[in-house]
Amino acid sequence: MKELPKTETREIPEGYELATLGAGCFWCVEAIFEKLKGVKNLLPGFSGGHIEDPSYQDVVTGTTGHAEVIQFAYDPQILPFSEILKIFWSTHNPTTLNRQGADVGAQYRSAIFYHSDKQKEIAEELKKQLNNSDVFSDPIVTEITPFSNFYPAEDYHKQYYETNKQAPYCQMVIRPKVEKFKQYFGERIK
Repeated sequence: MKELPKTETREIPEGYELATLGAGCFWCVEAIFEKLKGVKNLLPGFSGGHIEDPSYQDVVTGTTGHAEVIQFAYDPQILPFSEILKIFWSTHNPTTLNRQGADVGAQYRSAIFYHSDKQKEIAEELKKQLNNSDVFSDPIVTEITPFSNFYPAEDYHKQYYETNKQAPYCQMVIRPKVEKFKQYFGERIK
């Protein structure tokens, strides 16, 4: 298997770092993280697979190895990586392997694609703390792996929740997650 190029396709503002997270359907994750203070240039896309430049239709087959993810720049002075991960683990079920609700397959896995040793260390330590604290009734199965690639999703996926709030999926799946986020992390909203 050949090594794929890193495909960070936009500029990262000075003082910002990059985060790449998968927590099931990227529409849900995007709807939460785009609202955070200190977040810029968020894009839904695909990461961690072995096919170059996959389409959404490729990824949903479950054969490309990619996860649906969001990638964004964040200001660690405003939003530390540890806080990003607390929000991440609080707004999806990190204990189900390759599944979030009715979305089933490796493309919906819980994943942190770290960009530095520091991100890896923070992620592994917080995962360990959560598993030891019994916050979840089952062990966290979130994969913590080095970032290897990112391919932006097609334009119609961008800001999906904001532009399709009345769609049944948005009402039944995304809206409750956004409301939970607002309840617990309202002070972090832009």
